[in-house]
Amino acid sequence: METDMYEQLQGITKRPEPFEFYTADLLWTDSHVSKKMLEFHLDGSLDLASRNTGYIESSVDWMTRHFDIGEGKSVCDFGCGPGLFTSRFAEAGADVTGIDFSERSIEYARRTADDQGLDIEYVHRNYLQFETDRKYDLITLIFCDLCPLSPFQRHVLLEKMRGMLAEGGAVLLDVISLKHFESAEEKMTCDYSPGDGFWSLDPYYAFVNSFKYDDEKLLLDKHTIIERSRTRTIYNWLQCFSQESLRAEFEDCGLEITEYYADVTGNPFDPDSTQFAVVGRKASS
Repeated sequence: METDMYEQLQGITKRPEPFEFYTADLLWTDSHVSKKMLEFHLDGSLDLASRNTGYIESSVDWMTRHFDIGEGKSVCDFGCGPGLFTSRFAEAGADVTGIDFSERSIEYARRTADDQGLDIEYVHRNYLQFETDRKYDLITLIFCDLCPLSPFQRHVLLEKMRGMLAEGGAVLLDVISLKHFESAEEKMTCDYSPGDGFWSLDPYYAFVNSFKYDDEKLLLDKHTIIERSRTRTIYNWLQCFSQESLRAEFEDCGLEITEYYADVTGNPFDPDSTQFAVVGRKASS
């Protein structure tokens, strides 16, 4: 028994290879976790699953002005969640598509659109697998959703976005910066939930091992959730970028970064910020 416990703890604390495991389905499709995530999305005071309401409103105000979003314009929001951005784009008059991995969030977004009389196309899918012949004037990926993806997945997604851009169209996304990476530390924590916690309705122990990969500028929070009936491991990767490294990935996919900002509200770029946003367009021939 002692040996089994020791080996289990070794497995819990083992450092995986960069992007060795991909567990987005465990995070977004679990019925209990997706319910908790939706609650976080809809709490406008939090910056957890979504940005807070004030930030979202400032972002949409800037985006609609900067990209001239309105009648005759089309927008596609990757990782749209419960429609906090898409509904506002539609209210501005745009033709809007939203894509998300969480069925619960998509169902909420569809109900909200129906209640508000908004014609929004919502697609329940892992956006890495999304295919369409449509072209968009603006494609958004907000809340640093590029960062959990592996280099291969990022390449697939950026090439997909390039193919979906209308003539003169733009991609807007934000990422975690190297400033955040520099301040991160490796650590391990263990917490106990007596029930109805984030990860499960049942009691569980949650081990979190935070790893730092210096060569790749990559962070990982490895969550091991131990319940009486099951054990799950969720890998939350976070790629951190410099302006140069992100520009290189864009260029490798036929995109060029034309603008840098501190965030998606349009604030000026700040080299000391823990995140930054970019506007990308099809590279000129």
